[in-house]
Amino acid sequence: MKNHTFWITAMLFCMAFISPDQKKKITVWLAGDSTMAVKETKAYPETGWGMPFAYFFDSSVTVKNIAKNGRSTRTFISEKLWESISTNIQEGDYVFIQFGHNDESKEKTDRYTSPEDYKANLIKFISETRAKKGNPVLLTPVSRRKFKDTTQIPTHELYSALVRDVAKEQNVPLIDLDAKSMELYQKFGAETSKLLFLQLKPGEHPNYPDGKEDNTHFNELGARLIAQVVLQSIRDIKLELADRIVVPKPKK
Repeated sequence: MKNHTFWITAMLFCMAFISPDQKKKITVWLAGDSTMAVKETKAYPETGWGMPFAYFFDSSVTVKNIAKNGRSTRTFISEKLWESISTNIQEGDYVFIQFGHNDESKEKTDRYTSPEDYKANLIKFISETRAKKGNPVLLTPVSRRKFKDTTQIPTHELYSALVRDVAKEQNVPLIDLDAKSMELYQKFGAETSKLLFLQLKPGEHPNYPDGKEDNTHFNELGARLIAQVVLQSIRDIKLELADRIVVPKPKK
């Protein structure tokens, strides 16, 4: 019995020190909207949180960010962006799914998605990911910055609730990014939280000569902090992916 215990302990010890090169290579797919997407140079300093997120993993992980500005679950499907993910998922891959900003915009009929269709689309993403033996992860839509006096208030109540319902019904890991981002903004406060967003004075940046007051899209700091919220949530809900998170080394 002692020898048996010794070998189990030895195996577990060795497993803890498996190098990234020895781990199964996987891809983390990001499906979402502008708050997650990679930005063009002309949009700088606007930054999607998926951009810094990609740098926090060891060499066994490739992050493929398919998120795109203005997309809802409906247009992500109709424009075959989802197909570019579903046809390429490999066993063990992760698919992080974060929509809601555009789905809930009734005034934008080109992208609006009814609550019923929104749920159906999320379930489609989940079932097609699982069919390829991938790992779907649902995220509630990241909150917009909106304060009433000194209190950050909800901006996605209906569609975030739908994500939580689907996650529970389908037994899918959930990152409640809406709630967690609200907590982040509240810590910064009504005025200081502007430092996380695309907020520029006229003449402050050549890409926005007239200035910008945007409470939806992040600057570099905001994107990085939201990415860190997601990374901590990966650890909190104990995804296997957590073992592949690393702290990026500063460039020399």
